[in-house]
Amino acid sequence: MAWNEPGGNSNNQDPWGDRNKRGGQKQGPPDLDEALRKLQDNLKSLFGGKKKPGTSGSGGGFGLVAIIVAALAGMWLYTAVYSLDEQEQAVILRLGKYHETVGPGLNIYFPPMDRKYEQNVTRERAYTRQGPMLTEDENIIEVPLTVQYKISSLEDFVLNVEAPELSLQQATESALRHVVGSTAMDQVLTEGREVLAVEVKERLQRFVDLYRTGITVTQVNVQNAQPPREVQESFDDVIRAREDEQREKNQAETYANGVIPEARGQAQRMREEANGYRDETISRAEGEADRFSKLVAEYRKAPEVTRQRLYLETMQEVLSSTSKVLLTGDEGQNSMLYLPLDKMLEGRTTTAPRTTSTTGGSNSSTSTSARLGSDALSRDLRVRGSR
Repeated sequence: MAWNEPGGNSNNQDPWGDRNKRGGQKQGPPDLDEALRKLQDNLKSLFGGKKKPGTSGSGGGFGLVAIIVAALAGMWLYTAVYSLDEQEQAVILRLGKYHETVGPGLNIYFPPMDRKYEQNVTRERAYTRQGPMLTEDENIIEVPLTVQYKISSLEDFVLNVEAPELSLQQATESALRHVVGSTAMDQVLTEGREVLAVEVKERLQRFVDLYRTGITVTQVNVQNAQPPREVQESFDDVIRAREDEQREKNQAETYANGVIPEARGQAQRMREEANGYRDETISRAEGEADRFSKLVAEYRKAPEVTRQRLYLETMQEVLSSTSKVLLTGDEGQNSMLYLPLDKMLEGRTTTAPRTTSTTGGSNSSTSTSARLGSDALSRDLRVRGSR
């Protein structure tokens, strides 16, 4: 018969029957008060207390508590001891109040009494924003901006502002809107970007210093701003026109740099030639004036001889460049004298002794023949005058 059938448990065949008897006594559910009392006794014995008489215990309870305490101590040490890199610093708050700022190396703090905030203070961080802005001339443009910054004071960064990086973003927005709002669209879109970036950086640094965020703005870059799509094509035309203007200006400057020195050289040369001509003319005029003064003195001494001499010199100068001379007779005489000077000069040239000298020698013989011809002409004129 099964044990759970009626009357089947009369022979104490309950599978839990052995549990109800231990040492010949029945054992009921565990007593909670007794368990708590045993735990208290074990803790007291662990910390140097004595057990109550009549209580029973074993070394197993003490060992378990020691293991738990050692584990907790190890976890605490693992949390309390920390190491910082060369680029890092940490701010320690003790009971919510600033305690110290520690640098690189192995350090310790005491949680939960202490709280630790560590940051990399040498790494440069970047924040980028882009959005529509209203310019001074009431145009809307898209201005992309990148801000690079780093933590200069970790204490201020942790304690003074709840969200310093969010404050930096809001300050950047304010500074950019102020600067763009006081600048024309052409300046923002073209060569005014560098000036815009400098002004935004200065204003942004004043803002974060005023808030004492512990942040230093290292650089602000304003990238290529874009006009609205509706005027993009017209703006491109303006840009191309400015580029053409600059190119033409550069070409004109290059041409001027080449022409101006040449013109200055020509002007200097012309001035020197004019000065030379002036000096030559003055010298010649002074010489003629001196010769005329001397001639006047001679004329006063012998007027007739001087007139004859001047006449002969003048006729010699005039007739030396002609090849034919025609002389008419006196009044009432129908005669004309023809002097073929060219033939006369040729005849004298052919009768002159030939030399094997250079061209300079032939030129001197020719000039000598010409002088002889002129002398003959002078004699003929004197004879003609004596008639």
